[in-house]
Amino acid sequence: MKLKREPFLIVVSAPSGSGKTTIVKMVLGKLSDLFYSVSATTRGKRPGEVDGKDYIFVDKGTFEDWIEKGRVVEWAKIYGEYYGTPRDPIDRALGEGRDVILDLDIHGKRSLEALYPGRVVSIFLMPPSIVVLHQRLRARGAESEEKLELRLKLSKEEMKWAYEYDYIVMNDIKEEAVKRVLCIIEAERMKRKRILNLRDFIDEN
Repeated sequence: MKLKREPFLIVVSAPSGSGKTTIVKMVLGKLSDLFYSVSATTRGKRPGEVDGKDYIFVDKGTFEDWIEKGRVVEWAKIYGEYYGTPRDPIDRALGEGRDVILDLDIHGKRSLEALYPGRVVSIFLMPPSIVVLHQRLRARGAESEEKLELRLKLSKEEMKWAYEYDYIVMNDIKEEAVKRVLCIIEAERMKRKRILNLRDFIDEN
């Protein structure tokens, strides 16, 4: 007899511009059995984007139907377009015994915890300092100084989210941050509360 484990959900959040997406992609590269939940959107597909990989692209009627039927675990409307996380792929992956990783903000995390009580492991990626975060944002060179300052102000507020998370991972060196996240996932997989047949396993042996 093998030990059977209940799969769980891993939510990774971080202040804007902290490299959350990069860390999640690197973790996925290390754990092939992990399922990544791709967000859905009603905005048009941009050059180079792949449907089902970058986003699940749907029309507004479909998205609104998902909302009405509870088929999105979280969603928001930004500049007239919907963004959210479809529920069906998550439930399918969990049903197959696969753990699910999502990169969400605090609102998405709270919604997920309400829908899957006791099955969400939350990780907050913390930048080494606000100065380092500013340097990273500036290095992108994609925004004006005014927008940069607004984003930095928002990031300072987002850092307060950390109080609601199970784990705080310092995102100083990418490779080290990935190792820390992997350690959390492996430890969570071995928690007694997730083993479904522990009594039967012990009785049999």
